[in-house]
Amino acid sequence: MLKYIILGIIQGITEFLPVSSSGHLVIIQKLIGVTEQAVAVSIVLHLGTSLALVIFFFKDILNLLRNTRLLSYIIIVTLVTGIIGISGKGFFEKLFNSPRLVAVALIFTGIILILTRKFMEKKRSALNIKDALILGLTQGFAIIPGISRSGITISTLLFRGLDRETSFKFAFLVSIPAVFGAAILEAKEIGLACNPGSGNLIIGFIFSLLTGLLSLRILKIILGKAKLYYFGYYCIIIAVITLLFIK
Repeated sequence: MLKYIILGIIQGITEFLPVSSSGHLVIIQKLIGVTEQAVAVSIVLHLGTSLALVIFFFKDILNLLRNTRLLSYIIIVTLVTGIIGISGKGFFEKLFNSPRLVAVALIFTGIILILTRKFMEKKRSALNIKDALILGLTQGFAIIPGISRSGITISTLLFRGLDRETSFKFAFLVSIPAVFGAAILEAKEIGLACNPGSGNLIIGFIFSLLTGLLSLRILKIILGKAKLYYFGYYCIIIAVITLLFIK
């Protein structure tokens, strides 16, 4: 049980802080010996943080349902992400067993986050269809463990000239259908992992939910202070440690 509590906490902290939750889960699972049903475990924990998103952005979700323009952009992002996810499903899943490749992806994430330092004072708040298409592409490739979904999507919107508040909200709102879609695709694997003796997954789910809510609050404060790039250095440090000590 303790292993799954640790995984749930790691997921909740790293899913929203831009340091790649899937990358950390691959590394931690390797360290503590949780190797079976790695993809299913990862997705169950992601469902916990997705529920945290729904709770945290509940009012924004209600407002979104009345905004057909933004809703159409989310559909576009989801479709582009879905095409990438489905077409590259087998390739992406193999990466969940390769900590060294995760480390390389973390270095990429780190560089992207460090570059955001020059894009923190943008003022545009209205999204357009080009933003949605580009965001769909970047979110799709964030399926690769080690590439932070929150980091790469927030960075993409900042690079596109959107302000910090808009980048924060939209980057997370578009992630909700993506994660639930991944869970549907992996329903069989999740079912196999959720056998009668696997109540540990529920424990992991609960801890990922609770720590996810805390992490969202922390990230909102950090982004408001324009300090997102700090996480880039962290990603690179973790990557180097992984390359040196984990095979």
